[in-house]
Amino acid sequence: MRAVSSHSGIGVLEPDECKKLLAQDVIGRLAVVVGSMPMIFPVNYAVDGDAIVIRTMSGSRLDVGQGHAAFEVDSFDRASQSGWSVLVTGHLEEVTKYQAKDMVRLQALPVVPWASGERTVWLRLRPSFTSGRIVGGDERGPTA
Repeated sequence: MRAVSSHSGIGVLEPDECKKLLAQDVIGRLAVVVGSMPMIFPVNYAVDGDAIVIRTMSGSRLDVGQGHAAFEVDSFDRASQSGWSVLVTGHLEEVTKYQAKDMVRLQALPVVPWASGERTVWLRLRPSFTSGRIVGGDERGPTA
């Protein structure tokens, strides 16, 4: 049974639940700092172990925004006023050809950008913190 705040009614997702939910989707939002401004971008992604992997264009805001980053995936049902959210924070870094073993593995992942243009830069978010929340719906688990 998961912990639920008596004050807010919001449940806390266990780490294994967070991992499963991350692996079920292909679209999330990546938050990076570009210059001095925080920016949030929708991205296609895949999970590689504990890491989140995306592809982008060289020189894009995501490419320039390497360093501390946050990533979020969520699902909600307006009719039942229920949903869940998983947040991952950590270090965003480029995976280069010099990391050949990693690159071969990442290129086999189903990271298929919906946006047009050549996306040859592979970025990996190495998590330092993962958390998840759920509200409404079935207490036993997310509805995704």
